[in-house]
Amino acid sequence: MPFLREKTGRWSPEKIAAFAIAIAPALWMAWLTATHNLGAEPFKEIVHISGRWVVRLILLTLAITPARRILNWGKLINARRTLGVAAACYAFFHFLLYIVDQNYDLLKVVSEIALRFYLTIGFLALTGLIALGITSTDAAVRRLGSKWGTLHKAVYVIGVLAVVHFALQKKLVIYEPTLMMGFLVWLLGYRVFYKWKREVGLAALIALAVFSSAMTALFEAGWYGALTGVPFARIIGLNLYFDPEIRPMWWVLAAGLAVCAIYLAAQWLWPKEPRQRFNPAPTPSA
Repeated sequence: MPFLREKTGRWSPEKIAAFAIAIAPALWMAWLTATHNLGAEPFKEIVHISGRWVVRLILLTLAITPARRILNWGKLINARRTLGVAAACYAFFHFLLYIVDQNYDLLKVVSEIALRFYLTIGFLALTGLIALGITSTDAAVRRLGSKWGTLHKAVYVIGVLAVVHFALQKKLVIYEPTLMMGFLVWLLGYRVFYKWKREVGLAALIALAVFSSAMTALFEAGWYGALTGVPFARIIGLNLYFDPEIRPMWWVLAAGLAVCAIYLAAQWLWPKEPRQRFNPAPTPSA
């Protein structure tokens, strides 16, 4: 399997781990199908599971860059392409399952995509993922040159579309979509911090944990408020109660603070070399 090797020909632990993560959902769905553990509507359950894993793999793909920097683990970048292509493959599989569910009626599929907003944005996300998957080869990178990076930044928009599609499909049961939106806010916020400061230290990570947690609560409150008319403040207030379950904002905050702890551990275990300041040599006097 050449795609599991580095350019030097050595096996890549990062690529192998990414490949294992990529095929795990397919094996899980196959096992659920073989053991008849998909509930009363097994086909629809497979559609939902495959769609859920599209979003999860997008988040994992986006997590590679901050993890690589925080852990000072340069070769972790080798896992990104595999996870990104896997997200595109599961999205295509998800779409094929939807076509089968519509009895292969392509005219109905097209009309549903055009008329139903959540299907429209889902199809846009699918189209974007396929475009990114096709252009993920080394040949495409060479051919596109500097345009490749610009094109692949579309994954940020695709991530938002995928999470909103997931939330719209779940309607009022949006615990997991809210959690995913919170993680996505953290991942995008990290990139904003890095572009601004060229370094994301402990203070920035703490601020990012708090910010992404707050945005998670706002997303949840806004969503329920728009669909049910429940007062915004009341939904926000529910986050202060831990019965019957912990709200998504607290999980996002916990994950963000866990990243802070990992950052501190990484600074101790794998300290980065201090950046050298450029001091031009003095010019000899005439």
